[in-house]
Amino acid sequence: MSPTLPRRQMLQTLTAAPLALTAAMTRVRPSLAGSQSSAADIGPLDQDVLPPGIRSRFVDGINGLRVHILEAGYERRGGPGLFLLHGFPELAYSWRHIMVPLSEAGYHVIAPDMRGYGRTTGWNDDYDTELSPWRRLNLVRDVLGLVNAFGYRSVQVVGHDFGSPMAAWCAVTRPDVFTAVALMSAPFGGTATLPFDTANNPAPAREPGPDLHAELARLPRPRKHYQRYYTTRPANENMWHAEQGLHAFLRAYYHHKSADWEENQPYRLAGQTASEMAKMPTYYIMDLGDGMAETVAKHMPTEAEITTNTWLPDNELAVYTQEYGRTGFQGGLNHYRSGGLGAAEMQLFAGRTIDQPSLFISGASDWGSYQSPGVLERMQEQACTNMRAVHMVDGAGHWVQQEQPQETASLLIEFLQNA
Repeated sequence: MSPTLPRRQMLQTLTAAPLALTAAMTRVRPSLAGSQSSAADIGPLDQDVLPPGIRSRFVDGINGLRVHILEAGYERRGGPGLFLLHGFPELAYSWRHIMVPLSEAGYHVIAPDMRGYGRTTGWNDDYDTELSPWRRLNLVRDVLGLVNAFGYRSVQVVGHDFGSPMAAWCAVTRPDVFTAVALMSAPFGGTATLPFDTANNPAPAREPGPDLHAELARLPRPRKHYQRYYTTRPANENMWHAEQGLHAFLRAYYHHKSADWEENQPYRLAGQTASEMAKMPTYYIMDLGDGMAETVAKHMPTEAEITTNTWLPDNELAVYTQEYGRTGFQGGLNHYRSGGLGAAEMQLFAGRTIDQPSLFISGASDWGSYQSPGVLERMQEQACTNMRAVHMVDGAGHWVQQEQPQETASLLIEFLQNA
């Protein structure tokens, strides 16, 4: 941050100008603010905020949703379908830099705002809502319904962050539909296992393992896991109405997890113990008394860093500010809160592997590849039997398709055309 301005004054300055841009970005009536589930008449994104060749539109009747999508390559009928699934706290807009290159390679590219996000409606934004619509296989149903709506019998699918396990489960459950899968920034550890050969050889009783969350809280510097924090009632309010302002919160959040934050130097952890997990940055293993707004505020980029940022300039960040300013974060947080709700039905696929061609892409500066010790290796050795490559892209942190779009698009095109 600038040494010449008090921190609060600087954050207020950074927040004010981009927010002034948002009035021209939306056709949403002010009365709809904060009630995404009832915003049935929300309009598409203004074309001025989208790169040429991408359009914003809606598809109705998708598993109870009105799904907002961004679409490229729609001019050519008959091209192969490619679905891009975003993560948290992202949007279909997160794919804007690579959609046109993918469409120029011949694909009809479709990126939805996932259930709980952006301009997709039909979900409830109340913390106390029924969480079963967010269970994993119902989200697969969302994607499958969208595939059917566009008249495809088979497509290829790419997922980033939380969208990565979603893409993986699409591939696990419907290999006939999702014929190739690229996973980004979040490795897939595989399906569940069921007790086997226990009728005459009962398995020994398993002792419960240590409580990781209790161990983190007992560290000399008390900590907590970000996913546990995301399940709590205060999380949405803390981020949505952050003291530094929403725009400054998002700026710091994206910066902190990017390659721009030079301390992002990830490596494999020895195991899932409190002492090992606490080696990760605070956006994963938070200080016990902080919310996420306070966590990332400590790493707010300087004015110079913001001005020279080419992968997320303020006018583009303002789109996220506008969308999350209207919806809040609860829809996205409900994905974390749904937890094991669908575990029983997911056991129908116990032991199943992803046998289609698969690919993993992450930023070389992304801790996401290592935040669950052993999962990256399990993905390559067990969960995906036809993994073509693992790429760690230089100059990218967690937001690889935004930080290094040219390299990411090239890797995806090479994989998809040979899958």
